[in-house]
Amino acid sequence: MAVNLVNVENVSKVYGTRALLDGVSLGVSEGERIGVVGRNGDGKTTLIRMLARLEDADTGRVTHSGGLRIGVLTQHDSLDPEATVRHEVIGDMADHEWAGVAKVRDVLTGLFGGLDLPGFPKGLDTVIGPLSGGERRRIALAKLLIEEQDLLVLDEPTNHLDVEGIAWLARHLQNRRLALVCVTHDRWFLDQVCTRMWDVQRGAVYEYEGGYSDYVFARAERERIAATEEAKRQNLVRKELAWLRRGAPARTSKPRFRVEAANELIADVPPPRDSSELMKFASTRLGKTVFDLEDITVQAGPKVLLKHVTWQLGPGDRIGLVGVNGAGKTSLLRAMAEAARSDGETQPVGGRVRVGKTVKLAYLSQEVAELDPATRVLEAVQQVRERVDLGKGREMTAGQLCETFGFGKEKQWTPVGDLSGGERRRLQLLRLLMDEPNVLFLDEPTNDLDIETLTQLEDVLDGWPGSMIVISHDRFFIERTTDRVFALLGDGALRMLPRGIDEYLERRQRMEEAAAASAPAAAQQQSAAPEKSAADQRAAKKELQKIERQLDKVSEKETKLHSQIAENATDFAKVAELDAELRELAGQREELEMRWLELAEDA
Repeated sequence: MAVNLVNVENVSKVYGTRALLDGVSLGVSEGERIGVVGRNGDGKTTLIRMLARLEDADTGRVTHSGGLRIGVLTQHDSLDPEATVRHEVIGDMADHEWAGVAKVRDVLTGLFGGLDLPGFPKGLDTVIGPLSGGERRRIALAKLLIEEQDLLVLDEPTNHLDVEGIAWLARHLQNRRLALVCVTHDRWFLDQVCTRMWDVQRGAVYEYEGGYSDYVFARAERERIAATEEAKRQNLVRKELAWLRRGAPARTSKPRFRVEAANELIADVPPPRDSSELMKFASTRLGKTVFDLEDITVQAGPKVLLKHVTWQLGPGDRIGLVGVNGAGKTSLLRAMAEAARSDGETQPVGGRVRVGKTVKLAYLSQEVAELDPATRVLEAVQQVRERVDLGKGREMTAGQLCETFGFGKEKQWTPVGDLSGGERRRLQLLRLLMDEPNVLFLDEPTNDLDIETLTQLEDVLDGWPGSMIVISHDRFFIERTTDRVFALLGDGALRMLPRGIDEYLERRQRMEEAAAASAPAAAQQQSAAPEKSAADQRAAKKELQKIERQLDKVSEKETKLHSQIAENATDFAKVAELDAELRELAGQREELEMRWLELAEDA
């Protein structure tokens, strides 16, 4: 029987006139991994701070088992700015001592990319004071993971980690025999790590078995039975449920409730977006040319980030862009944005970016734009436009779009200066969408957004008819909102990944293994490889683009065939005919992908 580590009994917490938690009773047992979700401001952080005894409850009590070793990652670290990384993470251990501990080696490699901390000027002997917030956060996380704990309480542990870092952290926590309570908006991470979910809503906490996908199913079922949630929110949950159920049933690892009842909820729910219809609409708004990159080279100071890249963003393309930090993702978007804003006058150091004449670009950068702190939320949105056309006949007023993004009637009159970081991010998104762009560049749009706001943003983007590039470390958001994934692997090239982020992680692992191989072997291999001429490389890039367009057409045909099979389910002869066509298309796709992979190595 599992040992109970923490008991929360009838706990309440009030701020001002608002009850964040009202009579909550919970428990954490040995080995449990609990994910905490809920809207920003509903009390997630307050709950885990009381759980860890960093904050007192107004009523009720929190008890810990005797001798409980608990580690807490808060949103603001308590590292000594005058200390070195070595002092905070390794302590007094000599190099030969910590280097012989597998856990220490794993944590340093997973969070910093190597035992010598390659991203830090003096490695382990770097002084903490001048480091960025993201670097300090990784140091605080490393310190926690190296120590021995019975219970880890983590508040947004995936912040400032890239896709690889998040995947490593998920594997690391899966393999540890400790209990975990974790607040995060990263839904993929919740699915990989957690065995239970706590949903904090309006003073109460609802418990669910399983990870995030199981929680979505169970919450939809609870709302169907109770019928207490408003129709708008229920439709959002049903829409996400439909995507999870149809797109990847294997996500549901431990369904502990009646899946049949959940399936009834999605019987009449269409796919999240009609890609072919959106593509047609986007073509009418944008024409044939959106962005054409011709043999461009992008630099950041003296460092060359991309070299001789030829690529095309077409009307209706929805692209996810992933890559290691510093590979040039943001620099690529900036180069394209600068060309658009200057009508083609500002160009990269090499090559040319051609921009379509009808392009109206909206660029959500990682920095939150400054607004007059005295301006009210609704006024800030109305300054851009009173009404907005979101495509497919969906028109909203500024107030309606504010409500969609979680700014209720009262909140719309809050001064901008009183908003939290997450609320300012939401407002920034709102103002962009109100300007009715036809091309969106979103650089880390999920930063500071809670899960409910993310699902609302995804719902808006589902019907948005334009071209879009998304940079994000949130794997769930990338897979949910985009159709194709491209990667910057740090070698100056831009590559399409037919199998998405799974393929990206595999490629990165192969690159790391290759880098670890002996230098003589690498030099011998390089000398043996024939040098590709510039003409051959250009030809390979052109053929790559052609294959990518062919793959898009194959995907459209497969979608149509799936729809036809569903419509003719009772006509077995017709289904057999359509199935044969589908198998033929699958063969074409495999050949194209194999050829694409061959060319990608040469380009």
